[in-house]
Amino acid sequence: MMIHTNNYILNIKELWDDVPEEYLSHKERYENAIKKAFIVLKVLRQLHTGNIQITDHRTPTNVYSIQDGIFRNVNPLLIHIGLFWSTIAAQASTEQQAEWLQPDSSMIGTYVQTELGHGSFIRGIETTATYDSTTDEFILHTPRLSAYKWWPGGLGNTANACLVMAQLYINGTCHGLHIFLAQIRDFDTHKPLPGIKVGEIGPKMGFNTADNGFLGFDNHRIPRTNMLMKNVQVLRDGTYVKPKHDKLTYGSMLLTRVTLISDLAYQLSKAATIAVRYSAVRRQSPIKSNEPERQILDFVSQQHKLFITIASSHVYRVVGLWMWNSHKRVTADIHEGNMGQLPELHALACCLKAISSRDASALVEQCRLACGGHGYMMASNLPQIYAYTTAAVTYEGEYTVLLLQTARYLVKFWRLAAEHKPLPQNFAYFEDYIKKNFEQWRNSPEGIIEGFKAIVAGKTKAAYDTLQCNLRNGREFEEAWNMASVQLTNASEAYARSLLCEVFWKETVQLSTKVSKSLAIVLEQLAELYLMYWALEKHGDLLLYSTISRNDIEALQSRYEELLALIRPNAVGLVDAFDIRDEVLCSTLGAYDGRVYERMMEEASKSPLNEDVVNESFHKYIRPVTMKNKL
Repeated sequence: MMIHTNNYILNIKELWDDVPEEYLSHKERYENAIKKAFIVLKVLRQLHTGNIQITDHRTPTNVYSIQDGIFRNVNPLLIHIGLFWSTIAAQASTEQQAEWLQPDSSMIGTYVQTELGHGSFIRGIETTATYDSTTDEFILHTPRLSAYKWWPGGLGNTANACLVMAQLYINGTCHGLHIFLAQIRDFDTHKPLPGIKVGEIGPKMGFNTADNGFLGFDNHRIPRTNMLMKNVQVLRDGTYVKPKHDKLTYGSMLLTRVTLISDLAYQLSKAATIAVRYSAVRRQSPIKSNEPERQILDFVSQQHKLFITIASSHVYRVVGLWMWNSHKRVTADIHEGNMGQLPELHALACCLKAISSRDASALVEQCRLACGGHGYMMASNLPQIYAYTTAAVTYEGEYTVLLLQTARYLVKFWRLAAEHKPLPQNFAYFEDYIKKNFEQWRNSPEGIIEGFKAIVAGKTKAAYDTLQCNLRNGREFEEAWNMASVQLTNASEAYARSLLCEVFWKETVQLSTKVSKSLAIVLEQLAELYLMYWALEKHGDLLLYSTISRNDIEALQSRYEELLALIRPNAVGLVDAFDIRDEVLCSTLGAYDGRVYERMMEEASKSPLNEDVVNESFHKYIRPVTMKNKL
């Protein structure tokens, strides 16, 4: 693949490593990634200015996917390119943007929020920014070890500036969390500035090219004008000008959670592509004794593992786009002063990010297991995809914490329903559940969706009743909430599941009217498979909260297995349709040409342990012992 610009021609293949990065040290991985990162950054800048053309009909349109293949892990400039720039664009004043977003700026930034002692509970962040009116400066300070910033990508060695979240103090009064731009390294020498202690946090399960870092401030001073002031200001005399709406900053924080859903769709599409293609090549055991070995993709148990991954990738793509459009719409409303839809967006983003990340992690691991021992090889790329995906479960909000945020939203509407007060249309089924207006079970996608809504209502009621019981027994609200937290998270999980099913099915039906009949059939089969799969997985809940019967469950199982058989002839075509280049997929098992065993041997030959016929350790350690024993 060639990238042509007005100034040069870059062959992307030159960015791939002859020696797989698994054989490099932690330090070498980072240095190699930095070299490639700045080549990619130059390309992205020219792409932004329109001076670039990517010439290859199979090139992914998503620049991120190209980077994914180049780095195999994570671009150390990922936060700089994404969150640093986007936060300035969203939260900085027009004057600040003009100064800080110059295309030739020397700043390499990251976003610094999480601390050693505080992550999801951001109100507990301890870093302070105290205004000094005598010098017109903020003093950034880390009061104790637990307040050290921890985790930001690119902070360890790459960034020379950061957006830091800190508690604002003016004349002894705390005005809560605000964002400040702080230079942390000299732009010329790259050495840390006085009052800055910064470094890298060490190897992780994945992301080992991203130099995640730690940062401490020792009364480090920055200009007053370095507080991001689009929505809030501190004047020269120390006057604090509140934002018109307290939640203006809050709304922009949802963006990463929203975009993660689409990112997880992409990770699942990679895992599914690898596992399905491998399963079409790998043969093992005849199904009938007089037959040759069969493709393992012909085994129904293998289809059960893999086809749900294909379907789930489409679910997260569809729901991710739906959430993206919702975010744009709500953000526009926020800037017009309308906050009405923000709580719903927050609740949706929390539970959908939590459940999609947890499911995606489990499904990638399922794909790895479906490839047997070969899936354990780093060369399959499944371990790397798993490490990347499972990280999403705990960043940008830990799984349980996010579900509890959504639970507050559910409890609010259940209380309204219990008090027979008006409900929004999307929660009308709460009132139906209270009045026991149950629909008779239907073994159809629409019936399953109604069944999942009954689960949401039933689990929300159970959690609400437990909460009220705790309160009646004299517990304070937060203590009562904690005691009911398991049931509350269960209700939120059910709510997310119902949303995924309903949105995916409705969007698929609508799309089916715009494509060919043959394609519509396949898309609806995938959507129905997803609903059937989760109905069977949650059949215990359905038995508790809906009118489903044992016979209905047996019929669901039969239809599910029928769908597996219907999808089987199209399985390879479905993953090929993801159109992920071999250079991006980076997998010996999942390449388009199907040369699995040849590629595995070629990759094994790259091991440094194969460079010498006899490794020097034999002469140093093995031979002296074996020869002594002979004597």
